[in-house]
Amino acid sequence: MMMNQKQEALCRGHKFDFSSLSALFLNCTLKPTGKLSHTEALIEVSKAIMDANGVGTEVIRPVDYDLPPGVYPDMTEHGFARDEWPELCGKVLDADILVVGTPIWLGEESSVCRRVIERLYGESGTLNDKGQYLYYGRVGGCIITGNEDGAKHCAMTVFYALQHLGYVIPPQADAAWVGEAGPGPSYADDGSGGPENDFTQRNVTFMTWNLMHLARMIKDAGGIPAHGNQRSEWDAGCRFDHPNPDYR
Repeated sequence: MMMNQKQEALCRGHKFDFSSLSALFLNCTLKPTGKLSHTEALIEVSKAIMDANGVGTEVIRPVDYDLPPGVYPDMTEHGFARDEWPELCGKVLDADILVVGTPIWLGEESSVCRRVIERLYGESGTLNDKGQYLYYGRVGGCIITGNEDGAKHCAMTVFYALQHLGYVIPPQADAAWVGEAGPGPSYADDGSGGPENDFTQRNVTFMTWNLMHLARMIKDAGGIPAHGNQRSEWDAGCRFDHPNPDYR
């Protein structure tokens, strides 16, 4: 998908270097690769902006992976014959930016999206080399499409999960297309108005740049400062100025 003139203009004439950053888009469509995904059509706008600025990008459909339910890093250790989450998790951990894309069904994010969030949660007990939770130092965004209400609700749910796990959420980090209320055209349908809609295109552009800016700032700073947030130090007895001196 080609960027429009406003998007192209925003990609030119700046001094920022994003070339060492990487971004992973998890398109939680219910459709396997090869089938039209309206969510991916909107993802492609964000991806194009990142590509134009040297960010390494990849789009993956988790529905293509064998991801059993569960909240452990490897569900083959809990009764399932096969689990491809460790492979997918490696890609998540390699990315400075994670953008979760999902369609809306009955006002909620897709079942695939919920499965991905559960599997992300399965890594929540792991610490990085600074003693912080594993996802610290990464930023998260959200892209949503559908032809029914629920975009803000879905973004709220996804963002709560991401920040709870340790992702940093920049300002205005979501973008959506739901068209007019009621059954109607989806984003990539002919004549939907989505690719020309200024509100949607503005939001996806702002989201993308805010993700890149914050990821750049965090990476240049060496991550989130490791003081006051280290699980390893808390477990060792450090209380980081906790106001109760009698805490045991």
